[in-house]
Amino acid sequence: MPTILITGTNRGIGLELTRQYLQEGWRVLACSRNPAQADELQSLKQQHANLLTLAELDLHDEKQIRALSNAWKNESIDILFNNAAIMGPHHIELGDLSVKDWQEVFLINTIAPILMAQAFVEQIARSQQKIIATMSSLMGSIADNQWGKYYYYRSSKVAMNAAMKSLAIDLSNQNIIGVVLNPGWVKTDMGGENAPLSVSQCVKGLRQVLNQLTPAESGKFLSYTGTEVPW
Repeated sequence: MPTILITGTNRGIGLELTRQYLQEGWRVLACSRNPAQADELQSLKQQHANLLTLAELDLHDEKQIRALSNAWKNESIDILFNNAAIMGPHHIELGDLSVKDWQEVFLINTIAPILMAQAFVEQIARSQQKIIATMSSLMGSIADNQWGKYYYYRSSKVAMNAAMKSLAIDLSNQNIIGVVLNPGWVKTDMGGENAPLSVSQCVKGLRQVLNQLTPAESGKFLSYTGTEVPW
């Protein structure tokens, strides 16, 4: 039975990834900061008690990441999906930037996904599909930046893209596929109500991309439609 580990599962895309993979009969290891307080996640647990495992994980805490890997040391994880991310303070202009806020966004968006990959690489390497997928954004594309602003979020995603590219190269000798994904503009707390894409549509597309991955796509920046995104 295939297994996926997903971070940031309490709402939005992470919650929908959990729901759709459960519907497909996958085992899901679902991580969030406060799973006990995530009502929809708890409802999924009641419906899929044998398939869904919930875990409390604060991505600020490297020790928690290592402890969780140790707790799941005997698992085979087909897909590690680094979904959790934060935008940071909105509407920050040049002149108002804060080192503390910038470091917070980098820790969650850039550093934590690589620490997750580092911690769970053995579980991924022993699986069938061997995929590490990390959620990026079109705002992580330097080529697509036409309107500036969003210094924290943009820079964190660009840096994460670069780190994941290196990771894909470094893990190729273990036949692990590493990709970064653009989910599109989605109706979530981060994307807002004006976004044209539903969470369900986005996740359906992401799942199709992951299902069709081959080693040739490792190290690429892919949209939920399967098209390649310019760096």
